[in-house]
Amino acid sequence: MQRCLDIARNGLGRVAPNPMVGAALVYNGSIVSEGYHRGYGLPHAEVEAVGKLQEKNLLSGCTLYVSLEPCSHFGKTPPCTELIVASKIPRVVVATADPFPRVNGYGIQRLREAGVEVTVGVLEQDAREQNRRFFTFHEKKRPYIILKWAQSADGFIDVCRTASEPPATISGLQAHRLSHKWRTEEQAIMVGANTALMDNPRLTARLWSGKNPIRVTHDEGGKLPRTLNIFDEEAPAVSLGCSDVSSWMNGFYEHGTQSVIVEGGAKLLQRFIASGVWDEARVFTSPRRLQQGVAAPRISGVVQREGCVGEDLLQVLRAR
Repeated sequence: MQRCLDIARNGLGRVAPNPMVGAALVYNGSIVSEGYHRGYGLPHAEVEAVGKLQEKNLLSGCTLYVSLEPCSHFGKTPPCTELIVASKIPRVVVATADPFPRVNGYGIQRLREAGVEVTVGVLEQDAREQNRRFFTFHEKKRPYIILKWAQSADGFIDVCRTASEPPATISGLQAHRLSHKWRTEEQAIMVGANTALMDNPRLTARLWSGKNPIRVTHDEGGKLPRTLNIFDEEAPAVSLGCSDVSSWMNGFYEHGTQSVIVEGGAKLLQRFIASGVWDEARVFTSPRRLQQGVAAPRISGVVQREGCVGEDLLQVLRAR
């Protein structure tokens, strides 16, 4: 099952709104074929694993390991449960059930009704962690929220300045590259109206190969000029007119957005923190000191990991 999780990760940033899934066919204790979901609308992991197996006569003696419950409905692709049954695979080991209402438990039930031996719960927490965006969306009815910022060693995210002055450079190039990689992994990126106006960011993944996220800004009253970079044609852009976090979450859910990375500014980040609507925070701390300026957000969470990215310290926290 660990191998299934390892290869499933290759779909990060490519499969949404579907989950990342890996599958492996095991015959006499050895993996004879494997596959993962490569992109939305493409074959599922189980289909890849079965399709790549050249000796189809082995299927009746195989155990299929899969990191998420096989689908039992027609979507962009046919049900994986029907392929498993038709292939006469006798045993299936599933890491965790699928929270999507059209699948949740029905895939497992369909297999068992067809006489397939099904085991559920192997590395379940690891599987849920890998697809935390997908599970948060379906269980909490909102996207997985990632807060991200860079702060100076003395706790500032910018200098006090006017719109004609550039923002302070705080983190280094390696942190910037990593931040752009993160952008390719999420469906949307959000900044406040003041950040959009003062910094005129592009919010694209220029320093990494991958898909640009949908660019979102809070623009109550529609005052932001359409000449700003976030409204160019590099990636889709959305302006949210209301100022209520709950309303934003409902809107994201209705549009099927499963993950949002919030990059600033300080007021927007603090609004998410105060509302309790966040799941993960990624904070770079530079050795540079600004002496004064815009104070960094104040946050309390469980430190998941920390380490150096170039000269910067990266700390990743999870909401309690």
